[in-house]
Amino acid sequence: MYLPDHTWPELGEYVASDSLAVVPLGSTEQHGPHLPEGTDHMIAEALAREATERSGFLCTPPIPIGVSSHHRQFHGTMWVEPSVFRDYVESLSRNLTYHGIDRIVYVNAHGGNVDHLREVGRRLHRDETAFAIEWMWDESIPQLIEDHFDTPGPHGGPKETAMIMHIAEELVREDRLEEARDGGATFDYDAERVHGATTFYDSIENSPNGVFGDQTDATPEIGAELFEAATEQLVALLEWLDERPFEELMPASHLDPQPGSERETAGSR
Repeated sequence: MYLPDHTWPELGEYVASDSLAVVPLGSTEQHGPHLPEGTDHMIAEALAREATERSGFLCTPPIPIGVSSHHRQFHGTMWVEPSVFRDYVESLSRNLTYHGIDRIVYVNAHGGNVDHLREVGRRLHRDETAFAIEWMWDESIPQLIEDHFDTPGPHGGPKETAMIMHIAEELVREDRLEEARDGGATFDYDAERVHGATTFYDSIENSPNGVFGDQTDATPEIGAELFEAATEQLVALLEWLDERPFEELMPASHLDPQPGSERETAGSR
């Protein structure tokens, strides 16, 4: 159920019986010489739309720009500061709760957003406004990705390339896959650590063209398999969350501030 396609009475009927919403998020940033800059938010929206079509839950429009300043040296990359991103997502989430939503799944396809979405979820959880959690498609199917790719790469690699081949194959510059592989890098955090310290901040410091992994391993068929498996995982998550009583999702009461005080009082009588 895609929110922009429905009228307000129809949406009122939805929240009369359901209280779960899905928010797709990603980024608009460089993904090498072979993939479009919208790769992340395109993947997030496609998965969110498919999962909510199958399950009947509500899907909002995507948030296409995230925390991406570590890709700023490459043309076209867009980003907002982390505090702005957190405040925007939190404000949007509280807007949803005003209309009767109390469970939110952030369908996220950009690693730079993860910590900030967790912080927003923590804020909403702490004041018992809503239960909001972050979900990453590739983290839901790690074994399948490992089965297909020796060097999947965390950014612009074969797993994202295969997904875009499935979602929007016309946007993949297939004549530049070898260039992407040969001009990039196989990501290795340890290679950039010095005496235990991480010494890099930006993508360009690890990869001359900004991407990692062997993109030539990607195919539309693998992309379709990854998409289906991730969608199934997301639908299962939505159904699990919908079944939980709201009170069960909220913070537990604090511990007794004076544990054992009753026993000591009784024993002194």
